[in-house]
Amino acid sequence: MAYVISDDCVSCGTCASVCPAEAISEGDGKFEINADACLDCGTCADECPTEAISAGE
Repeated sequence: MAYVISDDCVSCGTCASVCPAEAISEGDGKFEINADACLDCGTCADECPTEAISAGE
C-alpha cells in the first residue's frame, strides 16, 4: 500500500527530494504521492520534518 500525506504537510519538498521513485509531486496546498509509482519504501516518511506521511491503508 502506498504512503499518504496528511494535511499536516507544510510543502517543504523534503519528501519529493528523497523519493527514489520520484513518486511525489507538489499538489494543491500540499505534496501528493502517486500510489502507482510509490515503492512503499518509507524513505519519505522517515525524512518528513512534520511527520505528515504515513503508510496508507
